Parts: sequence; structure tokens; C-alpha cells
Amino acid sequence: MCAVKAAKWDWMQAELDRLQEEHLVRQLVATKLQVGGWLERDGRRMLNLASNDYLGLASESGIRIEPSDVQYPCGAGASRLVAGNDPIYTQLEQEFAAFKGTECCLLFSSGYMANLGIIPALVGRHDYVFSDRLNHASIVDGIQLSRAEHVRYRHRDLNQLEHQLKKAPANSRKLIVTDTIFSMDGTIAPLQDLVTLKDRYGAMLMVDEAHSGGVYGSEGQGIVHAMGLQDQVEVQMGTFSKAYGAVGAYVAGDAVLIQYLINRARTLIYNTALPPILIYAIRENWLRSQREAWRRQALQSRAQQFRSVLQAAGFDMGDSESQIVPLMIGDNVQAIVYSRALQAEGIAAVAIRPPTVPQGSARIRFTIMATHQEHELNWAAQRMIAIGQQMRLI
Repeated sequence: MCAVKAAKWDWMQAELDRLQEEHLVRQLVATKLQVGGWLERDGRRMLNLASNDYLGLASESGIRIEPSDVQYPCGAGASRLVAGNDPIYTQLEQEFAAFKGTECCLLFSSGYMANLGIIPALVGRHDYVFSDRLNHASIVDGIQLSRAEHVRYRHRDLNQLEHQLKKAPANSRKLIVTDTIFSMDGTIAPLQDLVTLKDRYGAMLMVDEAHSGGVYGSEGQGIVHAMGLQDQVEVQMGTFSKAYGAVGAYVAGDAVLIQYLINRARTLIYNTALPPILIYAIRENWLRSQREAWRRQALQSRAQQFRSVLQAAGFDMGDSESQIVPLMIGDNVQAIVYSRALQAEGIAAVAIRPPTVPQGSARIRFTIMATHQEHELNWAAQRMIAIGQQMRLI
């Protein structure tokens, strides 16, 4: 009986064996965030250079409701269009729209669900989507679900993008979509130039502020706002799970856009709503991020310091210009060995391999936090340099 069962999954095991041979197998490791830029991983305390908790809010915040007679349910009970639209949703959406400088805002359960819902609602068969090759997988999957023509352009290559826009039929619906900060490279999208091109060729522009929300802008509104483009970008999407240290996502834009998505975004219509208690937590962390501007300032300073030390030692950090600092290695095996060596020294650093990044570009992606101290980052950098020299990476 057991042999028959096992044989049924031979094709799965074969695929896992292939991944093992190519050093691409992934495993879940028990990890618990700690206050101050540290974590516990597999029972060991390590400096946290692997999470998206950029402002340090995820590890510091908890759900505290005052006064004590206020209660928010732990479950929503239904999708938002059925019976799951607690009034706290509307409160946060109205406040966040004002924060983003748009007419309206709509909350989703996650950034992945937002992109899978928004993109297929905006485009379909016979339409065109122009996407940076390094866009997040959720954007790619959203485009595939839309069944629109998927046209990818080289990373931040505006000349190629314009050539592709010229070739698209003039009467077709066109959508340009881009991350603002690219999650594996730390590079920033040329938003002003993208606005120019979308206006020139009659396209819509959608941006994903997942890694820039809370970090850029006077109060953390994101890169679109920091560049003064909030009135020129039609679709502003972002998450609450990175710098805001919570969960969930949003899309901000004109009232007609939001009303349209309420009626057409399947991942909103058919998805159980986030529990009201979590919407409360999102709001509390968002308000805190505005009050504590020191977190944004410290994050930018620490990231620049850390990147400069490693570059001076001879490491290839790509074109990073944000709190995401990749150390480019190339070979999968070397990336794994280097990651394990760093973890043995008490530094949480994960090897990023294909298909998350292109073939031959394995790396360690370091992510800085506002709560990291200068001496901690300097200590980590010196260990990285020493191990890198032993492995002849530099």
C-alpha cells in the first residue's frame, strides 16, 4: 500500500531531486523576530539582515486596544462585499487616501492578492502590459492571469520600452507596470521618465510601492509622493507588510478607479476580508511610522554606511541605492556556502537563487533596519569581509 502511494508522487520526487542537484531546494526554518534588529533563527540569536521590517515596527508593535471595552473581531466572517466590511476598513481607507493625496483607497489582504486582482481588472485579451524584467513575481502572475499581451523590457531600459510602446496598436489599451524599489536589487524605477512615456503613448501607469512605502516621502508616503508625481500616476499600489510592519495592501487612485476595482478585482470580491483586529493594527503602525520620522532618517543613513563599507572592500553590490543591499555572487553553491558561514557567525543572511533572480546571479540580499546600530552593522560588515576573503569572493 505504501509503495503504491509513494509511486503516485514519483514525478514530484524527481523534480525535488533535480532542484537538489542544482542547489535550488528551499526549506522552512523556524524564525522569531526580536526587538532592535535581531531575530532567533533555528534556536540561535542572529543580527537580522534578512527581513523587510525596514522601520523595526513588526518586532516592536503588538495589538493593544484602549480603552479596554473596545473590541475588534479576530475574524471578518465573509468577503468585504458580503458581510466582512467592518467600519474600520472605511476609516483607514479614507485616512490613507488623504495621506497618499488621492481621491480614494481600497484595501486588499496582501500585496500578492492586490496585484493578482488589480492587473486583470485593468487589462485583458487584446490589451498590452509593459513590465520591467525585474518586477516582482506577483506582478508577473497578475499579468499572466489577465491574458493581455505581456511585453517585458530590460531593467530600467527606457529606450527599449519606448520602442515597444511605438509598436503597440494606437487604439489598444496599454498599461505600464513597475516596482518603485526592486526587491532583489535595491534599484529605483525612473518614474519621471515613465510618466513622460505613458503620457506620450496614451498608457496607464501602475506602480508597486511595496518596498518604498513608509521609507520615502516626508511622512513615508512613498517614492511617487517624494518625486511629486502623485497626480500623474494612475494606479498606486503598496503593502503594509514591509516598513509598516503589519499585513495587507492597498491601491490608491481616482474614485472611479476604486469603484471599478470593487466590482472587477476578483481577489477582493471572492476573498475573505482581513480580520478587523488586523486593520486596527495596520492603522496603529501606519500612524506610528508618521510620528517617528527618526526611523526613516536612521534607515537611510545606516544603509548608505553599510553599502559603502562593503563596496570599499571590493564586493559587487550592483546598482543598489536603497535599504536593500545585494551582494552579488553568481554561483548558487557559493551563495549557499557564504550564507551558511555568515549564519554560523550570528548574521541572518539568506542566499537568493533562481528563479527569484535570473540564472547566474545568485546573491545574498541584505536588508537594513532603522533599529540597527552602527557598531552592529560595522561588526557584521567586518565578518562578511573576512569570510569573503577566505572564500576568494573579493
